[in-house]
Amino acid sequence: MNYRHAYHAGNFADVFKHIVLMRLVEYMKRKEKAFRVYDIHAGLGSYRLDSEEAAKTEEWKAGIGAVLDAPVPPAVAALIAPYLDAVKAGGDAVYPGSPRLVRDLLRKQDRLSLYELHPEDHAVLARNFSGDFQTRVTHLDGWLVAGAHVPPKEKRGLLLADPPFEDGQDFDRMVDLLQKCAHRWAGGTVALWYPLKRRSHTDDWLETLTMLKHPDLVSIELTIREPRAASMLNGCGMIIANPPYTLRSEMETALPWLVRVLRADKGAAYRIKKL
Repeated sequence: MNYRHAYHAGNFADVFKHIVLMRLVEYMKRKEKAFRVYDIHAGLGSYRLDSEEAAKTEEWKAGIGAVLDAPVPPAVAALIAPYLDAVKAGGDAVYPGSPRLVRDLLRKQDRLSLYELHPEDHAVLARNFSGDFQTRVTHLDGWLVAGAHVPPKEKRGLLLADPPFEDGQDFDRMVDLLQKCAHRWAGGTVALWYPLKRRSHTDDWLETLTMLKHPDLVSIELTIREPRAASMLNGCGMIIANPPYTLRSEMETALPWLVRVLRADKGAAYRIKKL
């Protein structure tokens, strides 16, 4: 309940997460049939980069700031254009969170369900989407969604979990969420963001996921430095259940460029692994 994303908005982890997320949404739009996106840790929806919180860390400068300043190869530009267009639409001082980014991509038949537990953040989120009939904002612990709110009536869709990892339990909660979604919504795409601090810890957790024997599970990771010091966010990853068949090739195109732009030392790298 103490975590506030305003301190970290637009950092390298946001850039990575949001590029992957937008590729998932773009794939959903290939079919005319409606879909729903669940964002179960929605935050504020968008963030001021000139706020007091952002000024304390200035993490965005090595994230979205570096991306906007970098030349983009044509093949990469074609993939990340929806993301960059949405970021630029907010102006220089605003970074759109995942709710705003997803909402900007939806068609008139698609829906967005946002969940936020922090009372102050929920109030801001609700105001940001007030009057938007395609978006529902709920004050609820997002971990309850997989057991109560899926599958959506649209049948097709995506669930994003981006927890704060404050209490040491979120890795276990993600395992539980994957199991519930596999049982209740076997065809749904699930995207789970996770921090990468110490390589051995992350690999142990990924090995736990392989024991679930999910039929289609992949991990995609970006590290900006050698993942040694456990006190630092050295990288991050996303677990994708039921990923689009196009996702791997898209990430093989985009991630080498992203590593070059966001790297903090020579240990920067990316990894894509089927679990």
